[in-house]
Order: sequence, then structure tokens, then C-alpha cells
Amino acid sequence: QLQASGRGLVQAGDSLRLSCTASERTFSNYAVGWFRRAPGKGREFVASITWNGSRRYYSDSVKGRFTISRDNAKRTVSLQMSNLKPEDTAVYYCARDRQTYITGNVYYYSDESNYDYWGQGTLVTVSS
Repeated sequence: QLQASGRGLVQAGDSLRLSCTASERTFSNYAVGWFRRAPGKGREFVASITWNGSRRYYSDSVKGRFTISRDNAKRTVSLQMSNLKPEDTAVYYCARDRQTYITGNVYYYSDESNYDYWGQGTLVTVSS
């Protein structure tokens, strides 16, 4: 089970940190991705990190502003968001890869079908 936290209402240019915490001890064996769904839009890929943290991928819309990281000892994956924009307003979801020890590419991690467990979502609102 994945628990996302860190929701908030911020202003453009502010920073916010989201966390995704897992209850299972095997969490460190899986890659984790962050997705988001903006109002009236479909869910889109934001960022991902491999099981050992060796590779990180970002969508073009957040590259250079967001940083994904993980602490396997704490079973947590974090998304540090900086220089937030109103278009970042969305419900953010974390998700776990279906397979263990996979080191894929951005095309793999941006495909929702490669994830099996999803967090409940946390709302981020950025005002202009």
C-alpha cells in the first residue's frame, strides 16, 4: 500500500515536497513513479526513479524544476517541486512498478500500465 502526502495550496514560484511511503518491506525492490491529473485532463507522467535510485526520469514539463529521490530505509520516495507554476495544479499520484529490479527507460516508466499499486493521490494547488 502506498500513502502519498504533502498536499498544499501554494503560490507560483513556491516549493513543495510530496512524499510516498510504502507499508511493504519489499518496497526497495521496485521503481516508483509520480503521475498527476490536472482538472479536466487525463493522468500524465511526471517523474520516476529506479529501484536503486540509479536512474531518474522526468517529463519535459517539470524537468529542471522537480527532483525525485528515494530513501529505501524509510520506504519513501519524495518529489521536491520548485518554481511551481499554476499549470502544475493537479492531483499527484505515486505508483509502484509491476516488476522488481527493472531498469527501464523513460518510455517504460511513463506508461501507466507498467504500474500495479497506486497511492490515493494528493492535491497540489498553485495560485498565480
